[in-house]
Amino acid sequence: QVQLVESGGGLVQAGGSLRLSCAASGIIFSINGMGWYRQAPGKQRELVAVISSSGRINYADSVKGRFTISGDNAKKTVCLQMDSLKPEDTAVYYCNADVQNYSRKNYDVWGQGTQVTVSS
Repeated sequence: QVQLVESGGGLVQAGGSLRLSCAASGIIFSINGMGWYRQAPGKQRELVAVISSSGRINYADSVKGRFTISGDNAKKTVCLQMDSLKPEDTAVYYCNADVQNYSRKNYDVWGQGTQVTVSS
């Protein structure tokens, strides 16, 4: 069974920074990509940033220039550096991994979520 463990959420003032980390563990043949999604109260879960195994990166328009995603395939980790945080970034942030098992089946794995709160 594959698990994702997140860390790094918390409370910060507007303009501040936080760094989220996520590590995958379990029986994994390969990771196709990892990323971060967020869900604010009363809203749908949305993509924040994703990085593929080849290093291709995609950001939501709302975080471009402020957030930086990085990944390490060998360590099966992904990090999200969040700078210039705004109150509208307040949400539960979820780590996601697109993994392939030894049966060559691809599936999504989600972390438990970590709260990020930005005060004005």
